[in-house]
Amino acid sequence: MASGYSLKDDLFNAVTVGRLAGEFAATGDFDGERFQRAVLSRLEELELKQRISWIAECLLDQLPDTLPKAAPILRAALPPPLDPARTDNDFGSFIHAPLGEVVTALGLDDHPDLALDLLEEITQRFSMEFSIRAFLIRWPDLVLARMEHWAGHSNYHVRRLVSEGTRPKLPWAQSVGLSPDRTLPLLDRLHADGTRYVTRSVANHLNDITKTAPDLAMDRIELWRSKDQQTPAELTWMTKHALRGLIKAGDGRAMGLVGFDPDAPVEVTSFTVPATARIGETIEIATLLTSPVQTGVLVDYVFWRRRANGELAPKVHKLRSAQLTPGHSVSLTKRHQFKGDATTFRLYPGRQKIALQINGRIRAEAEIDLLAP
Repeated sequence: MASGYSLKDDLFNAVTVGRLAGEFAATGDFDGERFQRAVLSRLEELELKQRISWIAECLLDQLPDTLPKAAPILRAALPPPLDPARTDNDFGSFIHAPLGEVVTALGLDDHPDLALDLLEEITQRFSMEFSIRAFLIRWPDLVLARMEHWAGHSNYHVRRLVSEGTRPKLPWAQSVGLSPDRTLPLLDRLHADGTRYVTRSVANHLNDITKTAPDLAMDRIELWRSKDQQTPAELTWMTKHALRGLIKAGDGRAMGLVGFDPDAPVEVTSFTVPATARIGETIEIATLLTSPVQTGVLVDYVFWRRRANGELAPKVHKLRSAQLTPGHSVSLTKRHQFKGDATTFRLYPGRQKIALQINGRIRAEAEIDLLAP
């Protein structure tokens, strides 16, 4: 039976390990073949993050035991920087992720300034957003001061590190415990960046903040609008991306910031949902909308599924956005499958509910009896 795709094997394998071995062997006193043998002896049994740590451990086995002595070798082994002409989706090769762990192991306690110099160089080959966090925890003032300088760096990978490395809820990463007032001044500078790779990170950072301080995040968007330092189109995109969680939740202020009035006079002429369906089947949800004024609408539907304990749990699904004009109706339909093999939740038979949400407000509801397959 053929095996499926494996991310860890795609990123860390004999070919990529061999490439890293060649880069270090070219520096002189480094045994590339010995390094390869050591890495590959355990690689298959390890998960993705474990592979990064193991490769770093194998590098450290041959490198000098102090950062000042190891730094020249690390610098000499670096490949050319990533293409500075690109503006997005240029994360770099994961095989260079272990370099950040090497720098952390040798420099975190005794040589933070030199370590930051190296992370600045390495991040232009592969993002050091994970490794920088150990230094933010250990030396917050030092790193934030350096980031003030990096925010104006000529290389957009370094500028992105300022935002991505300080994100409150960076996936897969340890928390740095910084309050937003420490990082928002950095975002104030970066929000006007001309590179989407940077502005996406800024928007994701702001989205992280919305999960604990939504009004603070929305205040910042209003501040950036008043400063007029970013193009309207890019700031509009950033706003939608930053507030996506609040928009999905129907937050009224967030809706207003992306151009949808929660109190718009919208009439739901009809909202139809089948009375019954079986788990595994697909139904059609349909609605007819009108308005006495011209207004934009962001239409979602909320499926309140029944849990094992009998309680109903809501999940918002996107339907579409539309423009309503006086005297005209807009018909919207959406097919929804009641998946019987979903990996993240299980459906249970019984009375469920589907609601129509327009600009964050529930405007209509319907019940549906979900039957066993």
